[in-house]
Amino acid sequence: MSQNTSTPSASAGQSGAFTRFLRATEIDTRLLGMVGALVLIWVGFHFYGALVNGSGSFLTPRNLWNLSVQTSSVGIMATGMVLVIVTRHIDLSVGSILGFCAILMGMMQSYILPPVLGLGHPMIWIIAAVTGMALGTLIGAFQGAIIAYGKVPAFIVTLGGLLVWRGCAFLVARGETISPLDPTFTLLGGGPYGAVGATGSWVVGILACIGIIWMLVRGRQQRRTFEFALRPMWAEYTLGLLGCGVVIGAVLLVNAYPWPKGIVRQYAAANNIEVPAEGLFISHGFAIPVLILAVVGIAMTILMNRTRFGRYVFAIGGNPDAAELAGINTRWMTVKIFALMGFLCGLSSVVASARLNSATNALGTLDELYVIASAVIGGTSLAGGVGTIYGAILGAFVMQSLQTGMVLIGFDAAMQQIVVGGVLVVAVYLDILYRRKSK
Repeated sequence: MSQNTSTPSASAGQSGAFTRFLRATEIDTRLLGMVGALVLIWVGFHFYGALVNGSGSFLTPRNLWNLSVQTSSVGIMATGMVLVIVTRHIDLSVGSILGFCAILMGMMQSYILPPVLGLGHPMIWIIAAVTGMALGTLIGAFQGAIIAYGKVPAFIVTLGGLLVWRGCAFLVARGETISPLDPTFTLLGGGPYGAVGATGSWVVGILACIGIIWMLVRGRQQRRTFEFALRPMWAEYTLGLLGCGVVIGAVLLVNAYPWPKGIVRQYAAANNIEVPAEGLFISHGFAIPVLILAVVGIAMTILMNRTRFGRYVFAIGGNPDAAELAGINTRWMTVKIFALMGFLCGLSSVVASARLNSATNALGTLDELYVIASAVIGGTSLAGGVGTIYGAILGAFVMQSLQTGMVLIGFDAAMQQIVVGGVLVVAVYLDILYRRKSK
């Protein structure tokens, strides 16, 4: 076989330049549509705020930085929900698992571990975080076992879990708010000290750009090795420039958001730094929860696209009976998928409770709605077999952008729920239309 660079066909030549660009670069049209929708939401809320209040407050470094932090918790769980929905299941208990894990971690940091290890011991937050993630994993595996081996529908099992784990959280904490949490633990939730700063952000950005270039080079080598059609070189350069441009833009954005003046004064006084008359500019940089979400997104993408586990997930979602006949242990796979979902709920509870510096019984309420909506908006089909990790993360940004924008322009909670519910229905309808056209 000859190694040829793919060229547009005659029919492609008759199509528009944009279509030829998409075919050459192989950019997912759904991804492009989600990015376009996200940009429209951002621009729309910004200009609406400018018309009503005289100045737009959405497209500012402060708001976009906070938006990324607020998205992290839901985004982490949304990556796991992709696997659950791809295999034709659903998990309605994720918000309650998050709340229960957060309460347990709060109890350990405030009441259980300090008398044993001593107040302020450096291992307190580590033991609490590991326990919370382990608890989430056990709960997920328990529910998965009932679904797989007990043949109880996932909808019923997780609906019961939604009530059971929320009730367990209330019983453990007796309805009380547990606060404050370990100071080191709270850094995992963001804030001025829970970010990597300007220098750390540039390091992250440079590493990300190197990773993008390596992926493009490695992908081209693999195409040549297996004699697949190669993308034109201009398309490779375009993808590299686009990817690195987005990363560098994100670094510039997070570095443009400074610490509040009061915290700067406290920091300067504690470190004997003289504050000049014009003030001291200290950048937040990337927040730790955002970096956690990025690591989870990369790890889950590798798991889905580069491992046997991921291939089994898509095989089960495409045709469960055929997958079982092919030798896949579908029941054990179901247990592992729900255990992974539980682990991500535990990790998300670390981020959510650390951001609030407290654990409350209401933490995670309605998160199941936002997590499922994020996955569906991101292109995960409720019919199973189709879904992407990056799509779910983008879907989480869309959902959080809607919620944040409505808060900024003064919509009350009832209207926010109406909009979120409507967006979920529209997303499912668009998915149905897309699947019809793709057949």
